[in-house]
Amino acid sequence: MLEQIHLLAAVTVLGVLEQAYFSLQVIYARRTYGISPPKVAGPPEFERIFRAQVNCSEYFPIFVAVLWPAGLFFHQGLAAVCGLLYLYARYLYFTGYKESASGRLTPMYFNAGLIWILIGLSGAGILHSLLSHYVGLNVLRLMDL
Repeated sequence: MLEQIHLLAAVTVLGVLEQAYFSLQVIYARRTYGISPPKVAGPPEFERIFRAQVNCSEYFPIFVAVLWPAGLFFHQGLAAVCGLLYLYARYLYFTGYKESASGRLTPMYFNAGLIWILIGLSGAGILHSLLSHYVGLNVLRLMDL
């Protein structure tokens, strides 16, 4: 069983570490710009860092929720590669947004595409599993690669 989830677990832990890094960036920005919690307004530089971290946190549960079914029901390796690309693009999103609001756009579109790919892989894998189990059809053999 563990050989079926080790890549997914590794990508998930990397994602958690990335989220921690983003949170630390907000703490450093608060200190740099003198913005004490619970305040969230300040110079544009602080607000961009804060918004980038919040946006990344908002999408993280969606990412994890589609990463695991894609890996378990479709193909662990493909899902893990998509997951690593997603995390890299999230990092680019964060650093781009930190510099300027428009700097987030290209990575944001790439992230959205990866989420849709993971949704598609999840749906295809789950559909294949249901058809195989309940109907006896085995229409997709990709999961055995």
